[in-house]
Amino acid sequence: MKKTELHIIGAGLAGSEAAWQAANMGVHVVLHEMRPHVKTSVHQSDGCAELVCSNSFRSDDSEYNAVGLLHEEMRMMNSLIMREGDKAAVPAGGALAVDRDIFSGGVTQALTAHPNITIERSEVTSIDDNDWEHVIVATGPLTSGALTQSIQRVTGIDGLAFFDAIAPIVHLDSVNMDTSWFQSRYDKAGPAGTGKDYLNCPMTKEQYETFIHELLNAEYGDFKEWEKDTPYFEGCMPIEVMASRGIETLRFGPMKPVGLTSPHTDEAAHAVVQLRQDNALGTLYNIVGFQTKMKYGEQIRVFRMIPGLENAEFARLGGLHRNTFINSPKLLDDVLRLKTHNHIRFAGQITGCEGYVESASTGLLAGQFAASEILGIPMDKPPLTTAHGALLNHVTGGANAETFQPMNVNFGLFPVPADELMRPVQPSGRRKKLKGKDRKKVYTDIAKEALGSWLKSEKRAA
Repeated sequence: MKKTELHIIGAGLAGSEAAWQAANMGVHVVLHEMRPHVKTSVHQSDGCAELVCSNSFRSDDSEYNAVGLLHEEMRMMNSLIMREGDKAAVPAGGALAVDRDIFSGGVTQALTAHPNITIERSEVTSIDDNDWEHVIVATGPLTSGALTQSIQRVTGIDGLAFFDAIAPIVHLDSVNMDTSWFQSRYDKAGPAGTGKDYLNCPMTKEQYETFIHELLNAEYGDFKEWEKDTPYFEGCMPIEVMASRGIETLRFGPMKPVGLTSPHTDEAAHAVVQLRQDNALGTLYNIVGFQTKMKYGEQIRVFRMIPGLENAEFARLGGLHRNTFINSPKLLDDVLRLKTHNHIRFAGQITGCEGYVESASTGLLAGQFAASEILGIPMDKPPLTTAHGALLNHVTGGANAETFQPMNVNFGLFPVPADELMRPVQPSGRRKKLKGKDRKKVYTDIAKEALGSWLKSEKRAA
């Protein structure tokens, strides 16, 4: 039995997806999760695939957005994470955001009910002191200290780490609606939205500059000595770090006022703070982009300076935690196995892919790769022209190992289809490169066709 069992360490998004995929292929999976016996600094439940940061899976636009394309590819591949995400969707403009409790509950129930999955609630402290022949490490950015040390022993190099941050969540009934209003940027509606999915809080120039001053001069928690030189991930930068880069930085980031018009005034806002629905009941909203290490009392003081949030009640305040990832381009082969211990695979954010769906997508592939190996079924890697193939290639060798940092899926990871990105011959006899949305549409069209062909291939059907 041990030779045909797949042990997956960690029941986050990647581990849950890997377990689902392998189990559906007929492999018995033992899914190890240390919660609730061993807790982390940010998890609040023992549920599988608990979301500890934002509740957004980001854009669901599969025509013009790389992460939306990844959503669609995962749906085509029978993703549990996307299935339950769609069921738990809440309004979020063009994004797919979910009620985090409904989502985690759905994933947990599906895994618990699967006849090929056993969930073991205990901490795994080592990946090399057991006799497991097939292992996926999907412990995510909050890998325990003991397991981190084991990974370091096995890989032979020091681990890498970066900080991730959590945005505050506000009770909707405490927001002043005489100042705020509902509107998606440019009135864009998404998969579960109406075009009025964000709660907007406007600022005048004076209010904005005062807010920035207080933000930069607030009290912040101290870093531990071993944390001080750990770099931030650019895609989840604390609000105070962004503000320190220049007074206009936030106005061109999470507080940009474009595409929004207040029904309360004819004047354009100098800056706008947006809040996004966080639960299905619509009672909780998180402050978009406002992840922070500010002390709790200071968060309440500073964030209540935002017009509309003068009397805000917080369901959760912001926080900052250390994330751990390995140097995947140096350590992993092209099917996510350790080059030195090829019975061990890695998946999820610990591989250096950033984002919920990116994490789940690598879990999806790791689960299928491992199951195919156990069952003796040949399996090709997804084409490089797909979002899955591009992301897999990036973390397993496409990125520079010397400068490797976490990365979201983006069109820059895709090979350039030179001929397809040229407009037809013009009357002048010249051809021009496609730009903007036209260029992105080429990438998504090619990806969907390539993934469809891959899924129907003889090797995949064997």
